[in-house]
Amino acid sequence: PVQILSYLGGVVKVEETDLKPRMGFLYPIHTHNISVFINATREQDSGQYMCTVNVVDDTIRLDKNVGLINLTVLVPPAAPTCQLHGNAIVGANVTLSCSSKKGKPSPMYQWQREPPTLQVFFPPAQDRARGTLKLTNLSLEMSGVYVCRAENQAGSKNCSIVLEV
Repeated sequence: PVQILSYLGGVVKVEETDLKPRMGFLYPIHTHNISVFINATREQDSGQYMCTVNVVDDTIRLDKNVGLINLTVLVPPAAPTCQLHGNAIVGANVTLSCSSKKGKPSPMYQWQREPPTLQVFFPPAQDRARGTLKLTNLSLEMSGVYVCRAENQAGSKNCSIVLEV
């Protein structure tokens, strides 16, 4: 463990880490609330944080003076990339793929065909985890704009592809 913040002898000390300009005690120490804040969170701020309270002349009981909390910083998906794999000719099969380079937790993907012929897809044609949509036995009527949404708890982003059969 790396110490990042302390209060000792009436002095607050913030250690030299990348958190230094972004963190501190939320309230004055005399309130006895030693909550901390972290501004402008980053994915690398994720981890386990430990709070230790030691009172001068008090018996230290290791199981009583330590608090632990796990912090997971969520990251919205980056704008995904949509691609067409295969030849879009009548009777053929193609796969549309959608992939986002960022996101925590990993994004799930949802394909849909835009109006005027709105269509939503389900497994096995669509794989939400991989971001693929398999279109089989293409017909001229399957031409249109297909939109993929990459989504997690932190947000969502779209990309689209025009299928011309």
